[in-house]
This record gives sequence, C-alpha cells and structure tokens, in this order.
Amino acid sequence: MCGIAGLLNPALPPDALPETILGMLAAIAHRGPDGTGYFVDDRCALGTTRLAIIDPQAGIQPMCDADERYWLVYNGEIYNYRELRHQLEALGARFRTESDTEVVLQAWIHWGADCLPRFNGGFAFALYDRHRDRLVLARDRYGKRPLFYCRHGDAFLFASEMKAFAAVPGFRFEQDPAQLGSILAQWTPLPDQSGFHGIHNLPMGEWLSVAGGEISHHRYATLGFEADACPDNETQALEAIRESLRESVAMRLRSDVEVGVYLSGGVDSAIVALLAGEHASRPLSTFSVEFEDRSFDESAEQRELAAFLGTRHHPLRIRDQDIAEACPQAVYHAEMPAFRSAFIPMYLLSQKTQQAGIKVVLSGEGADEAFLGYDLFKETLLRRDWNTLDEDLRRQQLGRLYPHLEHYGPQDLAAVTGLYHQFSEEQRPGLFSHELRFQNGQFSSRLLRERADPLGAISKLVAAEPAYAGMSAVQKAQWLEYKTLLAGYLLSTQGERMSLAHGVENRCPFLDRAVIEAASSINLRFDDGFEEKRLLREAYTGRLPESVLRKRKFPYRAPDGAAFAATRPEYLELLLSEGELAKLPFLDGKFARRLSLKVLEKPAEQISTKENQTFMFLLSIVLLHHYFVAEGGRELWQSAAPGPLMRVADLRGR
Repeated sequence: MCGIAGLLNPALPPDALPETILGMLAAIAHRGPDGTGYFVDDRCALGTTRLAIIDPQAGIQPMCDADERYWLVYNGEIYNYRELRHQLEALGARFRTESDTEVVLQAWIHWGADCLPRFNGGFAFALYDRHRDRLVLARDRYGKRPLFYCRHGDAFLFASEMKAFAAVPGFRFEQDPAQLGSILAQWTPLPDQSGFHGIHNLPMGEWLSVAGGEISHHRYATLGFEADACPDNETQALEAIRESLRESVAMRLRSDVEVGVYLSGGVDSAIVALLAGEHASRPLSTFSVEFEDRSFDESAEQRELAAFLGTRHHPLRIRDQDIAEACPQAVYHAEMPAFRSAFIPMYLLSQKTQQAGIKVVLSGEGADEAFLGYDLFKETLLRRDWNTLDEDLRRQQLGRLYPHLEHYGPQDLAAVTGLYHQFSEEQRPGLFSHELRFQNGQFSSRLLRERADPLGAISKLVAAEPAYAGMSAVQKAQWLEYKTLLAGYLLSTQGERMSLAHGVENRCPFLDRAVIEAASSINLRFDDGFEEKRLLREAYTGRLPESVLRKRKFPYRAPDGAAFAATRPEYLELLLSEGELAKLPFLDGKFARRLSLKVLEKPAEQISTKENQTFMFLLSIVLLHHYFVAEGGRELWQSAAPGPLMRVADLRGR
C-alpha cells in the first residue's frame, strides 16, 4: 500500500517539476512512511510514498523496465502475483525483484489492458509510456484503492488523495454544490464524484489513458451477481463458502510483515480471524473499538471471541471526547462529506494499530453486501411482495424483520406499515430498493440553498448500466450498495483513508471475486432471505462460539451529535457563527445554524436519525471548506514532509 501522485504536460519551468512532485508526495506522506521516490522527464512526473509490505528492500518505486520505456507508480496489492509471475516467466519475462510491483509492470508490458481482469487484489496505478507519451491510470474492480484525477490548464494531475493537488502551483479547490446535493441524497459520493469542481475519482473496474491531450475511458470489469454454477444442495453450498473464504484469506496473508485483524464482535470478522489464525505461527494480533456508551459497545463479544481464538487482543476504549477531538483530523483524511461519525473511531484504531507495529490488517468488510446481511435487502423483498400479502402475512414478515415490533405502539406500527404502503411501488426508475433510505437524504438536502434533482446523477448511473434492468430487485439493491455505500463510504471514508492516515493497509477477504461468486450462487436459493447470512453462519457451526454465530446483526455505529453536544469543541463555532457559514454561499445558513443548535442543545433522545445525519454532513462540509478551500489549501501540504528519499530518476533532456 502506498500513495501515488503525478502530473503530465505541466506548464511549469523544468526545474520546478521535482519540487512540485515532492510537494504532492508530502501531502500524502502518511500513506507511505517507508520511503519516497519520483521520476521526471520533460513531459511527466510520477511519485510514490511507499508502505513497504512485499520485498521491502527491492520493491522501491517508481519502477521501470530494462529499457526505461515504461514507468510505474503503484498503490495496493495484487494477491495472486506469484501465480501471474509464473505465467509471465513462461512468456519470457525476466524479473529483478520479488515484488508484486514488478509483476504489475511486466503484466502490462506483455498483456496490455488485458492484464487488469487477471489481477486479484485492491490496486490503483499510473503507468507512463515514454515512447508514446501516454499515461495510463487503472483501478481495481471493487474500488478498494482510490485514484483521483483532474485537468489543471493543459496539465493532467492524479493522486491517491486530492490534497496532493494543493502542491501544484495555481491549483484551487472549490466545493461543488451539485455533487454535494447528490452526496447528501444517497449518503455517499457516486463512483466518479469527489465533492469538488473538476476533480473525478476513477470508477471501480475502469482505466483511462491520456495521450495528445485527450482522455479516453475504458471499463474492464462489470459488477454482476449471476453465478456460473450453483450448488445442488446445502452441503455443497457450505463447502463452496468455506473453500472460497479459505483461499481468499490465505491469499491476503501474503506479506513480508505481520498481519493483524480488526475484530468487530460480529460473525464476519470472526470468520476472518478464525481463518487467519490457522495460518499464524504466533498468536494473531486483533484490534477492536470499544465505547463507553454501552448502546454502541460490543466489547463483551469482542473479548469473548479473542479469548476463544487465543489472539493477542488490543482494545481501544472510545469516549465522546475522543470523537470530538479527532473529528477535524479524520475529516481532513476522509476528504469527503460523511453522514455519521463512525469513521472517527476507526481513525483512532488505525493509530493504535500502527503504534503496535502492525502494517496490514484484515477486516470483514463486504460480507453484508455479498451474503445479504443488511435489513435493506429484507425490506426490498417485503416491499416487492407487499401488495400480494394479506394483513397477517405482512405483520408476520414485519415481525421477522423488526423483532421489537411487538413492543411498538399503535402509532409507530401505523407509521411502519404506512411506509411500506407508500414504497411498495417503484417511484424512481431503478431505485426501488433504496427509496426508503433516500428519504433521509431529502432532509439533508435542505442544507443547500439551491436544490436541483439530487437523485439525477444516480438515476443516470443505473440507466447507463446495460445489465441493470435485467437484475432482480435484490440484485439491484446489491449493485447499488457496492456502487454507493460500500465504495463511497465503508471502503474509503471509514476504511482506506482512516487506515492509511497512519500507514496501515486494510485487506478485505470478502471482497474477492470467488467469494462473491460463491455468495451469488447461494443467495435466496435455499431460504427466503429473511434470516441474514444463514448459510455463512452455518458454514462455521462448531468452529466459532454459538453466541457469535447466532447473534443478530449489531450495526457498527458511534455517537454522532451527542458526542459534540457533550464536549462542545471550539471548532463548532464554524457551524454556529453566521459569519463563518456565510463563507459557504451554497449553504442555507439559517437552516444550518438552526439544525446545529437543535442537535447541540436538545437531549440526545430527542434528536432523530436524519437530524444527526444532517448535522454530521454539515460539520464535515464546513471542515472540508476550512482545510481545502480557505487560503488555497496551503496547509494541506506545507506542514508535512515526504518520507526518506529512496529513488530519484531524472530523465530530463533524454
């Protein structure tokens, strides 16, 4: 895992190129503290900050071929690099290192873009072909590693994090109200959105090339849930789950440094820890977030599981004060508006992980999307069938969905059934499964002074996917989850950015193509989908405690508005001052201030979910303005320094 950055065709004096690329790398130095390297010639500059995990001594970057025609900067890991290396050697490739970086380089040289579907991993890279004056950017199929790009005059810029662009002379950030409207509506950025004017995130499963001033986009992987082969019975299904996960975890343990596991207390990370522990030659290191507020806390389950597995457990206790104090730095690293505070404890947990000497962790991210673990999938099934059920069946299915329903009062029950009546028919083409969720987004959109169609962008996204119309309602829900909440928040804001803020790489065994294929082959095949992840739990019966396997899903959350109301950090003045809010003219300042006062001054139990969510959006938008827009974003890079300079390749004039 590393950070990469670069620029093509910059209108800079030749002597300014090294200084500029080093400035870009300084802004993202936290991603790769083990070394810095850059390449420059008369047209291009590429740089990397390296987190050394595989072949720490020889795998330095930028890396070139023997003829110095191709230059590569690469972020991430290709877990099947050993298998691909053998294939490339059979084709005549000669290797100088044991690194996966060189496998990526040789794979592109031998196979071109056809190498991309062969890669099993999370990656983003940039490759410059000096003979053709062509720059290529590529990103993994599930969007695990970020890669931003933009035009700046005649120049083309790219980086793992947007803050690197602040080091390019003349670059200025400007928040994009239209994109913010879209983000508020669906909770997260869409695959190509950044929240800033003119800056794009390369979508998952795509690559682009820049040559002759033109950008061309290509897709090499599509997201689908049709399985090539389906098990005939449950016994085969359970073995398919076990085999795919066993192989996925084994591949993700490939590392020249120690690998730990994030333990949430749920079944997904428990399975990952179980399988990782089987390969460990010493007690596995596990890491967990605990909360003083018991309504968010799973420490009892985490500690029970750690004791059962015999891990060396590292819990981190989080207080409201910790969330409030760390929020600005976490938002700085997230770079995106966030609808809840749960990413902040993950920022602190990665710091603890780094302090424990661990550079790589495995997590259970992606299991709920693959094995239908969210209520959203069950709600979609029930809403789809709602008009065909009689009142008794509706009540019965609602009871399975919401176990506490029997304790609801008549008004609450009427509200729930009213929502199902309202959303039993699709209102927006293609968005049926998520229309209930988008209700909260409608409230958050009130933050903006002008509200265009906030769902217009996501409607275009689904309309542009040829296979989407043929998917079932639940498959469409999966597709939307992968494209929005998973990639736009869980893998990025809460995952990759928080871990890389402290130089820790997060690997996700459930985001393996074979695992998703196995899940797709069994979902709704042996049950009705109302018992979440039933077969995944069955697959590990007898190998994990029953208390873990049979525990109902406990969503990972953290205190939102209440944490800030209890501690009142000084920076909240940005939200409460009319003068400060006026600096963001696209905001409805009166609504923003009224909402802030309500969340900060009323008892927590009187604040609704959508109000908490809108408060977190507002806070993060204002902090992003402070860091990225005010004063030209200079503090983004001038206060940092790149890691030790390991490689300089200066080919100017050659």
